[in-house]
Amino acid sequence: MGPGPVRTLVRLTLGNRVSVAYLALVAFVIVKAALDPVAGQDTDPASAWLWPPLVTFPAFLLVGALGRAAWDPARMPDWFFVAMVVVSALLQALALGAVHQLVRTRHQRMTSSC
Repeated sequence: MGPGPVRTLVRLTLGNRVSVAYLALVAFVIVKAALDPVAGQDTDPASAWLWPPLVTFPAFLLVGALGRAAWDPARMPDWFFVAMVVVSALLQALALGAVHQLVRTRHQRMTSSC
């Protein structure tokens, strides 16, 4: 019996260098966006929060649309927005992990057949 589907998803999302590096980048951007207004480095605090959705762009379109359907955008709390960015980042990391595994598997097959 192989690994369960949850274990496979976790391994694809967190079990390779590509996904972990991407998640570290997203974490850095979120922390920077949170600390810039506090440090006084940005005149407009809202402009700092443009970067996290951009870093998680393709997945954020879907998650953001679902989030706006669930919550009125005018009254959306900050924690909900950050949660949407985190969910988008995890989806992106999963996709990156799946592509990474596919490339490694194909590369191993090509090198073993030679």
